[in-house]
Amino acid sequence: MCIERVYNKTISLKEVNMDIYHVWCDKKGTISDTIWIENMKSFLDHLKHEGKMESYRITRCKMGFRSIDNLPEWHIMMEFTNMTQLEAAFQRVAPLEGELETKHKSFNKFAENLQHAYYRDWPDQFDSN
Repeated sequence: MCIERVYNKTISLKEVNMDIYHVWCDKKGTISDTIWIENMKSFLDHLKHEGKMESYRITRCKMGFRSIDNLPEWHIMMEFTNMTQLEAAFQRVAPLEGELETKHKSFNKFAENLQHAYYRDWPDQFDSN
């Protein structure tokens, strides 16, 4: 079985061991959905270009279809090779200055009801079963 990545590289599922940082949130304020997402993509593309993240997806709940109480409308999934890469991304964003912080603020100030979780592909090299 194979998976095709956004960058059109076909790889075996056995080679895919990613950590996935999930963020759920709602949009607040009067910013349009399109501009909000364009701003978010600019920030995430910046991290990806610097090698601080492998890939990402931004999804939106379709027609309000969800059974989890209070689950926010937007879901962002960021893929990292491991926790070391995630930490490098956090360290890159943490100074809260420069062009990257300007990009971060351009969408983050319009996010509310944030929920997050960190998952990994399973099984991975640490699992014996």
